[in-house]
Amino acid sequence: MAVYYYKNSQILAPFSVVSNEPMFDMTTVSLKTRRASQGHQRWELSFNIQPTDNNIEETLLAGIDNLNADTMVMPQFTSVLERFTATGTFQTAGIANAGATTINVANSASELGIIPKGYFIKFSTHDKLYILTDDINFNSADSVLNLFIYPKLKVQVNSNTQILLGDDSLFSYYKDINNQTGITFTDGVLANPGTITLLEAI
Repeated sequence: MAVYYYKNSQILAPFSVVSNEPMFDMTTVSLKTRRASQGHQRWELSFNIQPTDNNIEETLLAGIDNLNADTMVMPQFTSVLERFTATGTFQTAGIANAGATTINVANSASELGIIPKGYFIKFSTHDKLYILTDDINFNSADSVLNLFIYPKLKVQVNSNTQILLGDDSLFSYYKDINNQTGITFTDGVLANPGTITLLEAI
């Protein structure tokens, strides 16, 4: 199982990943339901951490500076990582316009393996995180493959844009100030730093 960190403190399982995409329903006089989205989406993470005696002060200070956005490696789901076999450098093939959910990706002899459905990626040209909605198999003989993502592409991506995976897939966030907590000690021993909620910076 992969280990992920927030401010040098290990994130404890289970953690929560939520897609926040505001939608609204409308019921017509014939009782049909119409559902619409504003087209905006952000990822929200919630988790607990376990600071060590060596980084308690860093955890406390992290709860004070909430004005600026920060980054961390995006946690991947264990079941998804078990299927991940991709190696190589991955780039787009052609222009993908804002709003697209399918992006052409170059496939040459230097790319191999599978990036599975449910894996978080980002593009080198902007900070938004995306999740794959289907497997992409670079063992295919096709020179161009389709990458299916959610949510819709936020900005245009040009040809030869690098697709960032793993430790390069950074989550840009603001810390939620609605659940601001300190660090609790019991008999001088760190007991609970509280639940941390992070909101994607978009």
